[in-house]
Order: sequence, then C-alpha cells, then structure tokens
Amino acid sequence: MDHTLRLKKNMEFKKVYDKGTSTANRLLVLFVMKNGEDYNRVGFSVSKKVGKSVVRNRVKRLMKESFRAVGPTALKGYDLVFIARINIKEATYAEVEKAMVHLLKKSKLLK
Repeated sequence: MDHTLRLKKNMEFKKVYDKGTSTANRLLVLFVMKNGEDYNRVGFSVSKKVGKSVVRNRVKRLMKESFRAVGPTALKGYDLVFIARINIKEATYAEVEKAMVHLLKKSKLLK
C-alpha cells in the first residue's frame, strides 16, 4: 500500500468511531475522521455476526483488496474505518469495490 498506513489498535478504532462521521450502504459502513497528516490510515472491521473465521477472513481480504484499488484515488489526511455488514458475505469483489467507491464519494473523499 503506497503511503496508506493501517489502523490496528483498538484505541485508534475507538477514536475514529467517537470523533468521526459515518456513512453506510448495503455492504459497508465507513467512519471518517481527519487525521491532520498528509496520508490516510485505514482499518477494517468484520464482526462475528458476519460469519465464522473463514468467512470473516475472506471478507477482510475482499475489503483490503478493494481498498488497494480504490485507496490511491482518495483524498489524503483521513483515518478511515470500513465495517462489514452482514450482507457482505454473499458479495463479489466487484460489488465490494463498488460499495467502497460509493461510500468514499458520499463522504466527498474521492478526487
């Protein structure tokens, strides 16, 4: 990932949830918060409601791969957290990517 760092710590996620704004669609919820840097940090969250670990890991891979394609076009200086919704487990890669683009546009983060 070119200059996109990962949010990994629970604390970092909490901060984005508390201070950020959220938008959602059928597959994903996106929390966005300005981070005052010239790069984005991104985190992915998949709850146990989505499915067993195999399903959750697949979903996480789909989300990461979609962001790898979409991320470079996003505006810099934000912390982003993508949360999977239950419907995502039937989704294809193309649908996940489309959902991600949709949320970034809705949050006015796409160039």
